[in-house]
Amino acid sequence: MTHEIQDMQQYVTSLAQEAKAASVPLGRSTDAERVAAVRAMAQALRAHADEVLAANAEDMRSARAAGTSEGLLDRLLLTPERIEGMAAGLEALAALPDPVGRVLEHRTISEGLDLTKVSVPLGLVAMVYEARPNVTADAAGICIRTGNACILRGGSIAQHSCVAIAHVLADAIEAQGLPRAAVSIIETTDRAATGVLMSLRGIVDVLIPRGGAGLISRCVREAQVPVIETGTGNCHIYVHESADFDKARAIILNAKTQRVGVCNAAESLLVDEAVAPVFLPLALRDLADAGVTIHGDAVAAAVATTDAVVGKHFAPATEEDWGREYLALEMSVKTVSGLDEAIAHINRYGTHHSEAIIAEDQAACERFLAEVDAAAVYANASTRFTDGGEFGLGAEIGISTQKLHARGPFAAEALTTYKYEIRGTGQIRP
Repeated sequence: MTHEIQDMQQYVTSLAQEAKAASVPLGRSTDAERVAAVRAMAQALRAHADEVLAANAEDMRSARAAGTSEGLLDRLLLTPERIEGMAAGLEALAALPDPVGRVLEHRTISEGLDLTKVSVPLGLVAMVYEARPNVTADAAGICIRTGNACILRGGSIAQHSCVAIAHVLADAIEAQGLPRAAVSIIETTDRAATGVLMSLRGIVDVLIPRGGAGLISRCVREAQVPVIETGTGNCHIYVHESADFDKARAIILNAKTQRVGVCNAAESLLVDEAVAPVFLPLALRDLADAGVTIHGDAVAAAVATTDAVVGKHFAPATEEDWGREYLALEMSVKTVSGLDEAIAHINRYGTHHSEAIIAEDQAACERFLAEVDAAAVYANASTRFTDGGEFGLGAEIGISTQKLHARGPFAAEALTTYKYEIRGTGQIRP
């Protein structure tokens, strides 16, 4: 066992050191070189789609045999359309202005020194993620576009897919004259590899975990390198007493059912008690007809006793349900006394991801937007829009629920830092 641990330490450390070395010439590359590389990555995905789909089919077979939930299977699945989406995301990245070398500030300081604050790459970005092979392309593309090397650690359930995509992308950048090691992937499913990666202080410049609460909490707890935390999504829809019912019903169904296994899907529904007697029977029937299991409070339970369809999809809510990210066709439902209780409930049980109010009362909307503590707060729109592509950022590397460095969907600019360049003519400090 000691020998195996030493071998894993050596394997991951060596891989990271090679990636770190690759970050130096990559950081010196021109915008044109990086744009060409990212475009080549997009074309390579299209050209090798059959290979990637074959690897994904192997992962899907294993996942189904293991009894993986439908929500996770949806995250894992690749289709020709999803591969095209990955390629299009890379091309959108290539079209963005150069995030490196931006002059953030320029002024003259003490003794006539010329000071310029300039954006620069972070260096080596480590990405640890679970059952979403598309993250491989997103992360690699964003890193190359920003002059960063990356070392990727995909989840065991998606191992064949992630490795196949990483190899295609590494081949593409190598053909463009950039170092192949700038897109590196750990090719073992041993959990010990993640532990080694998180310990590489001085080699890894930043670690970004993307996945479930268990993975994220482990990285935050154990990492010896800086972490940008991408959070889970217990996202709420609050239906205010002034809400347009048709608008609210459409938003709830979209936010909950359009794609259930993603972090910006709605997991909790709050309904103002002033409209609950009329609105809840409509909303709960919509959810039940869509196959959603409703974890409801006493008011929702009363609806379930009078509607047989709702009753078949109903379970009494527990305290745990208010803070749960289901990633499935399940939703908690609670009646609240008004805007004050809705905001308090969301700030207590939410994960600071995406929250929405449905209301025609503009003052209520503005108060909700101002007082709810989340990375993205919506008035009269679905939480499903919290996405780098939808926000015009190109492919995203994650959605941060923390408050330092990056918050919400983050992409190219969030993978740069800055340095001060000071030019003088011989000045000394008096």
